[in-house]
Amino acid sequence: MSYSVGQVSAFAGVTVRTLHHYDKAGLLSPSDRSPAGYRLYGEADLVRLQQILFYRELGFPLEEIAAIFKDPQVNPLERLQARQRQLSEEIARLQRLVEVAERAMEVQRTGVSLTPQERFEVFGEITFDLSYATEAELKWARSEGQREAMARAAAHTKEDWRRLMGEAAVWRAELLAAFDEGEPSTGERAMDLAEEHRLHISRWFTSCPPDRHRRIADDFVADPRAFALVVPPSQQRPGLAAYTRKAVHANAARHPAGPAASDSEENR
Repeated sequence: MSYSVGQVSAFAGVTVRTLHHYDKAGLLSPSDRSPAGYRLYGEADLVRLQQILFYRELGFPLEEIAAIFKDPQVNPLERLQARQRQLSEEIARLQRLVEVAERAMEVQRTGVSLTPQERFEVFGEITFDLSYATEAELKWARSEGQREAMARAAAHTKEDWRRLMGEAAVWRAELLAAFDEGEPSTGERAMDLAEEHRLHISRWFTSCPPDRHRRIADDFVADPRAFALVVPPSQQRPGLAAYTRKAVHANAARHPAGPAASDSEENR
């Protein structure tokens, strides 16, 4: 028994245009034609269409589906297993994203509400890049330190933010002065500033042992958005991020490793 393109479209839930596209792509060519030249699909064609739709539902691109059909050496099971792994990873990523959204909503419900004028008054030129914050949440989602930092940040009052940003501004001015005056990044002055920054994080957000502080400083060089949270772009100098990272690493080396000083087993 044969079916017209319209009939196949109706009971397969695909458009006629899609069936034409599959034909042109060499994925599904009808096995017969009517005397008037219309496409006619047989039972074997419908089985193949079902396979195509199955692979498409799993997110396989048409090129990969075509390769599975054309190459007898291709193992469909291996392709399916690989796709299963990809889907599992994507599900886990989306679940973490859901958790980020839930946490962000919680921050909105419990966090301090600032007008644009108050926000500028408190944060000045420091801006919080939402894309960076989201990526950081996903990257360090299983970290106890990250969860604590988010919870404490959400609980800060406007006055808390004013105080901690004031401390940060004083520290930033001293860092810029040390850099501009040519102080070595591994010298006492730079290392003491690195230590102040570490204690500032511990005081306002989460415990920051030297190992964690090193990883935070690594982000200063790896991602400009991270360093912009410490020094706004208008105040940055070429090499300042690397200078700060070196000072943090040098300062961390001054501290003896120990249970309280190292969290290398933690995902930050």
